[in-house]
Amino acid sequence: MAEDAQDPRVKVIIHPDFETYDPTVLSQLQGATGCVWALGISQTKVNKEEYIKITKTYALEAAKAFRTLPPPNQPFHFVYVSGTGATTQPGFFASLFARVKGETELELAELRRETPLFRTSSVRPAFIDHAHHDAIKKYLPPRPTYEKLFQPFGPVFRAAMPGLCSPTEQLGRVLTEMAMGRYEDRLVGGKDVQMVGEMPILENTAFRRLAGLSP
Repeated sequence: MAEDAQDPRVKVIIHPDFETYDPTVLSQLQGATGCVWALGISQTKVNKEEYIKITKTYALEAAKAFRTLPPPNQPFHFVYVSGTGATTQPGFFASLFARVKGETELELAELRRETPLFRTSSVRPAFIDHAHHDAIKKYLPPRPTYEKLFQPFGPVFRAAMPGLCSPTEQLGRVLTEMAMGRYEDRLVGGKDVQMVGEMPILENTAFRRLAGLSP
């Protein structure tokens, strides 16, 4: 997808190990001031240890490495893509997904406390909706059968519960703009923006508000 853009500003780096960032890799990223961390996988597709590594370890190791990238005295915005249902205060029956995503958010908040110019934030999308985003459809991987069964209900879901929909085009735009440092003055808490220290965690309705969508 990135190669097809044929944009001189796009550089593709094939990185084999998301737990390690050596000087060769970091030198290619030097001067960067933002990142959208959208790497993840369903908890139903891997075992517990693998899920924790992909969801939590990879994100935290990247964040720690990227703290060295921006020019002096310039902030770096690290936007973590979490998910609706994640919680920083898990109860006894909290799912693996909810618990691990929440743990990751807490550790990212701690990184921000330690390094104030490393501006971590988290967004919790809900139903990822690509129905009206033609530009990405040819890049989507095959969907498992159980997910295809829900597709006919998409229009009903969008009409009945718009606050739980995350249209991919608007989601991508808002995530990118957050990584560029926009909206900071609007992410200071509220009913759908949880603050952990100085780090904002946006529920899906908060993303929709930034995108200009109905709540």
